[in-house]
Amino acid sequence: MFHLLRHASHGHVGRVLTGRLPGAPLTGEGREEALALGRHMAGEKLDAIYASPRLRAQQTAEIIARETRVESRTAEELDEIDFGGWSGRSFDDLAADPAWRIWNEERGSAATPAGDTMERAAARITGFMERLCRERAGQHLALVSHCDVIKAALCRYLDLPFQSVHGFEIAPASITTLAIGKGGATLIAQNVRPAQLPVGALA
Repeated sequence: MFHLLRHASHGHVGRVLTGRLPGAPLTGEGREEALALGRHMAGEKLDAIYASPRLRAQQTAEIIARETRVESRTAEELDEIDFGGWSGRSFDDLAADPAWRIWNEERGSAATPAGDTMERAAARITGFMERLCRERAGQHLALVSHCDVIKAALCRYLDLPFQSVHGFEIAPASITTLAIGKGGATLIAQNVRPAQLPVGALA
C-alpha cells in the first residue's frame, strides 16, 4: 500500500512556482498541517517513510516520522519536476508566458525549460514504487513528494493521459492512497486532508 503525501504548506504555495529552488521552509500553518498528517498516519501502521530531497518535503517527513516513530529516508526519485528558469516566478507572471501555456495545454509532449517532462517524472516515481513493491511487498509505505509528481504517478497507474493532471486536486498535506498488486493498481483514496478532519478523527 502506497500513501502518496504532498508536502505541507510553505510560503510560496499558490503564488510562486518553487520547483527545485533551495529553501521554501514550511510556514507555521504548514507545520500544523504536517502534524495533523503525522497523527493521522500514525494510525496507518507505516513500515517506512521516503521523502523528496526538497526542504519542504524533508520537514514534512520529519514531523510525520516523529509522530509515527518510523524513520524517514530521502529518495531522489520523489524530487520535484525540474522547472529550470520557470522556478521562482510567480504564477501571475507565468500566465503570460507562451511556453508555460504550452506546458499546461500539452502535458503529454511539452517540456520545461530544463527539459523535464511528465513522462520522466512518472518514470522516476513509478520506477521507485515498482522497486519497493519487490523489496517491501505487503508493507504500508508513505512517499512524501510534490503535486505534479503525484499526479504523474496517478496518470501512469490509472492509465490516463498526462493531460488528465488538471482533473486531479492534490492539496498540500494531502494523502492519496494506491494499492498495487499483480492485477494492477487501485485508487483507494485521493486528496484526503487530515488537517480538515474533525477533532478526534486523527487517531
